[in-house]
Amino acid sequence: MTTAEPQRPDLARELIARAAESAAHRAQRVRNQLDAVQLGQGRHADHANTKVLRRILAEHDWPGHRLVGPAAARAAWSIALHSNDEPDFQRAATTLLERAVQAGDALIQHWAHLHDRALITNGHDQAYGTQFLLRAGGIELCPLRAPESLDERRATVGLPPIAVALKTVRRRYTPDCSADDAPTVVLAGAA
Repeated sequence: MTTAEPQRPDLARELIARAAESAAHRAQRVRNQLDAVQLGQGRHADHANTKVLRRILAEHDWPGHRLVGPAAARAAWSIALHSNDEPDFQRAATTLLERAVQAGDALIQHWAHLHDRALITNGHDQAYGTQFLLRAGGIELCPLRAPESLDERRATVGLPPIAVALKTVRRRYTPDCSADDAPTVVLAGAA
């Protein structure tokens, strides 16, 4: 992957700004700090972000490190990850991200998270154990295929063992965390 200046700093700025605003909103949602109007505004923002990313994908393919730089590539991943209302788009984004990974222009860990999210969104069991649910009783792993070989699959995409990921997620999302420790991403992005 490259450390040179991105080819499209304008796209990079837009992706980063959109993802940062969305992440701040999700952090408030996880802490139950939003009313119904604010929740609706967040859904509207997610739709708008998906529309922008859809345009970028159509014009440029996956916005990887060379095109927008690592921070904006992460922002694009986050936007795709939270495009739950558009499962066809999410699957298409997963395919384009996979191609970018194969070309050395994106992180395989991002692909694993997006792949799992697309599976869950489409009613299938996840493969890499990156998707969690926050319930009243705590954090739980979304349905998983072949749990006996999960850590081996996670290792192939550079993810830590599931026990380490669960500990990290639980620490990040404990009810008594201070504002400084508040999550900035949804649970799915934390593992």
